[in-house]
Amino acid sequence: MARSSLMALSLAAVLALAACAPSASDDDSDADNGGSNDDGGTTAENAGGDGDSEDAGGGDPYPVGIIYSETGPLAAYGEQYKAGLEAGIDYATDGTGEIDGRAIEITYRDDAGNQDTAVAAAKDLIGQDYKILGGTIVSGIAVAMADQAEQNEILYISGPAAVDAITGVNDYTFRSGRQSLQDVAAAGSFLEGDANKVVVYAQDNAFGQGNLAAVDAVLGANGAEVSSVMVPEDATEFTPFAAQLKDAEPDMIFVAWAGATSANMWQALEQQDVFDVAPVVTGLGDSVTFDAYGPVAENISFLNHYFPGAPDNEVNTAMVEAVEEAGSTPDLFTPDGFVAGQMIVQALTEGDGDVNAMIDALEGWEFEGPKGTTTIRESDHALLQEMYTASLVADGDSWVPELIDTVPAEDVAPPEASGK
Repeated sequence: MARSSLMALSLAAVLALAACAPSASDDDSDADNGGSNDDGGTTAENAGGDGDSEDAGGGDPYPVGIIYSETGPLAAYGEQYKAGLEAGIDYATDGTGEIDGRAIEITYRDDAGNQDTAVAAAKDLIGQDYKILGGTIVSGIAVAMADQAEQNEILYISGPAAVDAITGVNDYTFRSGRQSLQDVAAAGSFLEGDANKVVVYAQDNAFGQGNLAAVDAVLGANGAEVSSVMVPEDATEFTPFAAQLKDAEPDMIFVAWAGATSANMWQALEQQDVFDVAPVVTGLGDSVTFDAYGPVAENISFLNHYFPGAPDNEVNTAMVEAVEEAGSTPDLFTPDGFVAGQMIVQALTEGDGDVNAMIDALEGWEFEGPKGTTTIRESDHALLQEMYTASLVADGDSWVPELIDTVPAEDVAPPEASGK
């Protein structure tokens, strides 16, 4: 079976969920940024189990390579992913870390957010006959890893990288997190009906233009009239642009912003009473960003991939408890790791290390994940999952997320990328 590339809309930086938080560092503002050239070492672990990597009653361990940001600008996201991964493997193997007595042996490699480093690590592990690779926070790395998977005919399960282009790119590539088109579709839940005016308020750079393209591709295709107010990247005075937003009389304002000017931008919207015009929607990032907005937070409508209080199911409860018991804190990208763990166990259980059999085991698989019923779409490997809308509410001197609504998986399913 052959799959074509997804579409020209390769949104490497589209709607990074932490991008609009005023005080998040520039490096951590985008789950798709690049990083340094440091090459990390290798750590082999028997995931989940307490015994030796080779059980006396089983065979050789199943080697799995995880390439992720242990260091670099997105190390915080990498930590969330890894904590979830280990909890997911433990959950899916009933705490043994084994499948029929054979241990799942994880080798971790640090890509430091750099594509060349990641590809070098992938080639090294593939050369050692690894049949499963996973990880990746950075979208550019995910695209490169998907290419390596196809060239070398190994199974690749991407992590939090949101780039749409890896959905349907080839037979060998899957994802354990959401994609950008699902983010944008979740934003559409703030609209009533189809005939709406949506204004994208963004910086006039690749990031902002990418967001505009995504909103037009998703909400525009559903009947919304999409326009934009694009702000020069070096602008420091935002009052005139806020006035343009009001004059446009939109039904929704979609904000895509990153960097040091975020705080001033939000303040200008408040001073110009833009929040009284229409819902102002942006992505809710990880917990470190919650306090960054200050009082303006209560005026923002957030779309969200995950926060621990959003889902209400047994798997999420188990994940949260396991991660906390291990000394970590569940956060935005913890479920991406957990689901990767579930997918690895499913692939090995049904496919026993044979790549084609593992692909067959994952295609069309429906399972209960931290975000409820989750499905790997057979035709293009999109991961169908619910999304959330949320608000930030005051909790003493801090701000905490509060669920507004759950958006069903079918309502945010991305267009099918290709067919067999």
